[in-house]
Amino acid sequence: MTAGSGRLATAVRKLPPGAFAFVMATGIVAAAFSLIGQSVITMILLIIAVAGLIALLCALVWRIVRHWDLVYADARNPAVAFGYATIVAALNVVGALFFSIEPLVTIVLVCLSAPFWLVLTYGIAAAMMLGPQDGPPALKANGSWFIWVVATQSISVVTGIIDHGLEVNILGVIAVGMWSVGVMLYIILTVIITLRLMTTTQDAFGIRPSYWVYMGATAITVYAGWSILSLLTDLPIMQATHDFISGFTFMLWSFGVWWIPLLVIFGIWRHAVKRYPVKYESELWSMVFPLGMFSVASIHLGELLGLPVVHDMGVICTWIAGVTWLAVTAMMLRSAAQREVPGQTTTEKISATRSKVSFD
Repeated sequence: MTAGSGRLATAVRKLPPGAFAFVMATGIVAAAFSLIGQSVITMILLIIAVAGLIALLCALVWRIVRHWDLVYADARNPAVAFGYATIVAALNVVGALFFSIEPLVTIVLVCLSAPFWLVLTYGIAAAMMLGPQDGPPALKANGSWFIWVVATQSISVVTGIIDHGLEVNILGVIAVGMWSVGVMLYIILTVIITLRLMTTTQDAFGIRPSYWVYMGATAITVYAGWSILSLLTDLPIMQATHDFISGFTFMLWSFGVWWIPLLVIFGIWRHAVKRYPVKYESELWSMVFPLGMFSVASIHLGELLGLPVVHDMGVICTWIAGVTWLAVTAMMLRSAAQREVPGQTTTEKISATRSKVSFD
């Protein structure tokens, strides 16, 4: 086996459950730039997102076939299992981008994402609740759990977009239903994860970039709310829920804005106070995605509700997300260019970490 093939085999074996966050981040930043008229940047990012999606799907199949024991172990581990929800979100982020190009691609991708969401929701979640664990699953709750919300709302977004474009009314009902499920999941997970942060002692490694999905989950819920509010208002389900969705969507946008300063403080504490080294880790894409998602949600919501300040915040954040994407990409390429394969990935460290509860 050559050195190159050996590195590739190792990379597949160590593929983190949340690897598809790269596609999520790239796709949503492309969507943000498309909204401000940057068609060249959008097309470049779309090509990268599609290439990344195909490559990661091949790597996932390879890992399932060759390393099923590791895939199963990750799915049973509450600290990393919800990373698999990035598969659902990645498929639908790319699908949403393709709707204006070829709606059939969007339909195929959302149909492909549905089985993954079902396995995540009823398989992985049930295994955590009912299967043997070395402690309460909630003690391993972290920001990656919010990707469950993101995956759910991504289906709401795409079904709403398809209904709006093709007028398939049943999809509007599904969009509202999935949005509602996503909202309830966000409320439940916010309580669980915030309580864990408040009742356990945190270290620099524990406060990882995935906590940015606190904000990203609100942003995609706002985006899903926008897609629903854009549907035909003569649908009975829209007449029954329009005002509630409109008000709750703006409330969630405000809550997402509230999170941003606290998440910045998390980063300063981790790297400036605790001196945790700034280096590439796959979870950095879980920071890029919320920035891009906030941009898209703000631009759409600002236009829908006639709020220029919200729209302008989205435009500004689009460029911030673009610069952040470039920085993380540079770090990723630099890490990939290293001759030696890292001994332990972030996912492996997470898996090995045991939360210590403090009752002081």
